[in-house]
Amino acid sequence: MPELPDITIYLEALTPRIVGQPLERARIVSPSLLRTVDPPLSAAEGRMVVGLRRLGKRIVWEIEGDIFLVFHLMIAGRFRWRPEGTKPPAKVGLASFDFPSGTLLLTEASPKKRASLHVVEGEASLAKHDPGGLDVLAADLETFTARLQSESHTLKRALTDPHLFDGIGNWLSDEILHAAKLSPFQLTGKLSDAEVALLYHAIRTTTQFWIDKLRAETGTKFPEKVSAFKEGMAVHGRYKEPCPVCGSPIQRIRYAANEANYCATCQTGGRVLADRSLSRLLKADWPRSLEAWEAKLGR
Repeated sequence: MPELPDITIYLEALTPRIVGQPLERARIVSPSLLRTVDPPLSAAEGRMVVGLRRLGKRIVWEIEGDIFLVFHLMIAGRFRWRPEGTKPPAKVGLASFDFPSGTLLLTEASPKKRASLHVVEGEASLAKHDPGGLDVLAADLETFTARLQSESHTLKRALTDPHLFDGIGNWLSDEILHAAKLSPFQLTGKLSDAEVALLYHAIRTTTQFWIDKLRAETGTKFPEKVSAFKEGMAVHGRYKEPCPVCGSPIQRIRYAANEANYCATCQTGGRVLADRSLSRLLKADWPRSLEAWEAKLGR
């Protein structure tokens, strides 16, 4: 799933291409994509895109007339920039959006088709799509601490809960916790003040590192290879490979659709956590599926 660094780069790539441009035509290929009918998507056609913003992991287009297009890419949804008039590809194409400057395709390489588009009118309606997570890049340590300790969860669960923290998902949380040298399964209420401060600074530095890295790699091009597996990661997607800090093999725990990657030497005092015991812990702390996670938040 595209996370805060990916979404940031998408917004930076979209801004010069569509802001100040009229949306000439919107073509929906997959009926599962469009989740609202009032106002209709056609209400945005012929109107100017006046701004872009992010709501957690959602990308929002602000259209003239106080209309907003809210995209949630979920796990496999991706944007593709193509010459004007390009048709959506077969099987993976969800929609296309034509501008004078080109066509933006929305694709999803998954048969489950979880990506969504909501068309809403007015700031009040838009606010209903905001999960309410804290933007740690803009928050001070005191505010972060209060949010972290507002509920008792494992660190992995807390960081990836969209109503607690903003834009952090599976891959970014793995990288953050490795940088902080904290176990993904340590409970939020049992951290010392020093550990909370370490986590706070690790979130800010790790997130900014990946924004800067992706920005440098993308340049003026459109990001075409958005993936949860990126060159230079310390632990995520590197099961059994050596930790870049200590050389120990990276460990992995999987539960339902969730996964945690960690270094036992750097993060758990050398202890390799058992799948069976961890599954019991995760079962108590995690929704069993993405659908359950969305239902928990009422979205």
